[in-house]
Amino acid sequence: MSDSFIDWVILLKAELAQKLVAGLKRAGIDLVTYLPETRLSQILPLLRDDPAFTLVPVASESEAVTIGAGAALTGKQVAIYIECTGLYVSCYTLVSIARRYGVPLLLIVGYLGSMADQRNNSVYAVSGTYVEPLLQALQIQFQVLEDGQRLEADIQDAVRQMHALKLPVALLFSGDFTR
Repeated sequence: MSDSFIDWVILLKAELAQKLVAGLKRAGIDLVTYLPETRLSQILPLLRDDPAFTLVPVASESEAVTIGAGAALTGKQVAIYIECTGLYVSCYTLVSIARRYGVPLLLIVGYLGSMADQRNNSVYAVSGTYVEPLLQALQIQFQVLEDGQRLEADIQDAVRQMHALKLPVALLFSGDFTR
């Protein structure tokens, strides 16, 4: 790989991370629970440095949903940042708390193993094939994002939808977000 390609990827990731954080802020998100993963981790320093956000690191994705749901019930606007395999871990909590009590949550999910995952490999490919069917089975509306062209609008649309439904919705990040 040439140095210019590597520089391009670094700039692209930084630009997408800035757009993602700006979109969350404009949409009114003020609390983010997270278990970091590799595809979107560039957002964490930006979130930490912005006083508009409260960050809550967790030990498991289920804990992220539980804490996020509690915060949402007190009026916080919550995003939960996890990788797609964390959806499997958090299924029970998404159903037993978020769906049961009508809790609006924005799931920010690194879509590892998708066809557009630029770092896809045998570790993630199989589990990635079950992400969309799992969200459909849980009746969680989702959108797959592969580039940042409408990123801020897509985030605002998702936040508006989670409030209209009073349920979790998911944004699955793949493509350019996974370089």
